[in-house]
Amino acid sequence: MAASSDTRGFASSVQELKGILTANGYVAKQEVVNVLYLALRLEKPLLLEGPPGAGKTQIAKVLSVALGMPLIRLQCYEGIDEAKALFQWNEPLQRMALEFMREASQSRSPMTWPELKGQLYRTDFLIPGPILRAVQGETKAVLLIDEIDKTSPAFEAFLLEILSDFQISIPQLGTIVARHRPIVILTSNAQRKLTDALRGRCFLLWMNYPAPDQEAEIITAHSQEFGSQLASQVARFTAAVRHLGMTKPPAIRESLDWIDALRLLGARQLTSDVDSGTLPVQLKTREDIERAAGNVALLLERSCG
Repeated sequence: MAASSDTRGFASSVQELKGILTANGYVAKQEVVNVLYLALRLEKPLLLEGPPGAGKTQIAKVLSVALGMPLIRLQCYEGIDEAKALFQWNEPLQRMALEFMREASQSRSPMTWPELKGQLYRTDFLIPGPILRAVQGETKAVLLIDEIDKTSPAFEAFLLEILSDFQISIPQLGTIVARHRPIVILTSNAQRKLTDALRGRCFLLWMNYPAPDQEAEIITAHSQEFGSQLASQVARFTAAVRHLGMTKPPAIRESLDWIDALRLLGARQLTSDVDSGTLPVQLKTREDIERAAGNVALLLERSCG
């Protein structure tokens, strides 16, 4: 049966998006591009979940560049609260205003408490956080909520309003609706289970480390002067290292750092000496380096055999 015009249009649009990502240095699997396209068109938050270093954060960065939108990043951490994400009152400026109003009131009737409160809790005294900046921005932005799994379920609950309705409620000011709905990307390293409420408001993409063929394509796009043979060797070596049960498996960025190091050394193929001498570029703990060093022969066999 022939594909409908809607299906053909979808396929064409998805391929256009894939081309945009590739042109900006991001090599993505087709299923990633498909879901990303749907999230963009339907204006749904996108939750990217997977191990550290699988390229989740990079999607938001590339989208920002490719679409010409500012990237606003909320870096999550244990103990983060609403104030850090949303806004803080500029208390020094409020105190200055309070002193000014106190002096001014000496020459006229003093303000009532509601009047005073109304003066002190205005947007003039707000220091906007990432979420408020994304909502109030004059242009559409990419809002990256990075490593959401480091926060608490209570913080997730705070995010539900922005994820559902693209608005935020501030007791002193009321409800602020987004001028332009931001593109919302959340990332999680799957260190804890996220709440069903947050998951239900997002499209989900599980992002694992790329297969060797795809990683070789990423490496080639990063360093085009290297031949496909060395890129393939590096990708297969990295994949083999990840299967050794490392404390911190090498991320895609470590592969790119390694290819840069090989370029600096003038290496054209992987050898035992080259690999052993550059393991600290790929691996970040002493235990991981020692484990890989003890398996260089096996790793070379898997990558160059």
